[in-house]
Amino acid sequence: MFMGEYNHTIDAKGRLIIPAKFREQLGEAFVITNGNDGCLNIYTNEDWETFLDKLRVLPNNRDKREIVRKFVAQANPVEVDKQGRILIPTALRDHAALEKDVVFAGVIDKIEVWNKERWETASDVDDIDDIAERLADLGLSI
Repeated sequence: MFMGEYNHTIDAKGRLIIPAKFREQLGEAFVITNGNDGCLNIYTNEDWETFLDKLRVLPNNRDKREIVRKFVAQANPVEVDKQGRILIPTALRDHAALEKDVVFAGVIDKIEVWNKERWETASDVDDIDDIAERLADLGLSI
């Protein structure tokens, strides 16, 4: 399980240091692709294969084709270099507007990679009680 929030910077060549805690869980190679809300998603190779297996059994309709184009066609296998960095492809950097300050957010089964300003907007929680009530509506309590 991935959890926690870590701040890093991406260099001009698109290289990004993976936080040591996440590197331990990810291993030396994993998959990065487009994520929701303008971020990127990082999956372990095992979790990525599980995702693909679920996609393979879906009917070949427009929704599936759009999902495959957006998430699978843009996916890139990456390997960690000796300095603990990965190279983020330009198209993915553009999708997530990664320019300098970056936030890694562990979100259970994957890691989200955010432009810091976008992360601050997306994670701005004004009323934790409201979120607790919404969780309760889903059958979860905190």
